[in-house]
Amino acid sequence: MDPIDDVLSARSGEDSRYVLVQARGPWGISFRSPRATYVMMVRSGRCWWLRGANTAPALLTPGACFLVQADAEFAVADEPGRSTVSCESLLAAERDPSVRHGGNGPLTEIVSARLALDSGVTEPLLRALPPVLRFDLDDSADDALRSTFRLLELERSFPGFGSGFIMSRLAEALFVYALRTYVSSSATAPHGWLAALSDPRLAPALRELHTDIAHPWTVKELASRAGMSRAAFAAAFKQKTGDSPINHLTCWRMHRAKRLLRDTQLSLGQIARTIGYDTDAAFSRAFRRVEGVAPGTWRRRWRTSAGELSRAD
Repeated sequence: MDPIDDVLSARSGEDSRYVLVQARGPWGISFRSPRATYVMMVRSGRCWWLRGANTAPALLTPGACFLVQADAEFAVADEPGRSTVSCESLLAAERDPSVRHGGNGPLTEIVSARLALDSGVTEPLLRALPPVLRFDLDDSADDALRSTFRLLELERSFPGFGSGFIMSRLAEALFVYALRTYVSSSATAPHGWLAALSDPRLAPALRELHTDIAHPWTVKELASRAGMSRAAFAAAFKQKTGDSPINHLTCWRMHRAKRLLRDTQLSLGQIARTIGYDTDAAFSRAFRRVEGVAPGTWRRRWRTSAGELSRAD
């Protein structure tokens, strides 16, 4: 299994959403959300990226693209110094896939995909990414990303039956293409396990590990899958990810365990055997060491939190 597939299959049950923001000066919009990740692109016009009090604003032109994690600070405006409104409030006020904001000044269009990712179970991926990731669509390597934006806009402009489903799935595809662009970009070097996944020597072993995390993997066995010596594999993995192969396996087992604690009624013993532990006691010790709480406590806290969010909605 590809680790990206593993993480994204744990997304929230909330549908992803695509929206075209048409802003005319004066305007300012904040894309900070406590629960959603945004992938967006400046489609036409120009605007300024408001990067905080101690960093100069940056001018954005068509093709500027961003991936903004949940709770990250990110705001754009027609001019530096503008006050901003929340994109979340604009979306809440209007369910239409087009949002208009601002006055009668020059037009800027921003296309945006909003994805509800459960940070509790997608944390291995989110941790490997900067809070705000910028990349510019300026060459043919980005054709897939451009094409997905075009398909989303086509579906928005000419909706038919199943449009909501199609746009939600395309928004998720957009997120994956954004990740691919980030990993393959010469201007931004990925780190963590994303760096290992892009390494042709380490990637086969990493995919094997993720396909069967319950297997009692050793560094020697993983190295053989990579066609490397044990020492060379361990050194290369550490250099790319900053972690050891076995600690990476343990962390990913905990990621899978959180999904099972969240989405199933399996007992701790059943979850333990599913992810490669002989007993629930061994699993509980590993979970507490990584997460800081016992798995049963984590499950109760998640259910309490999910219930509170459901009532708030």
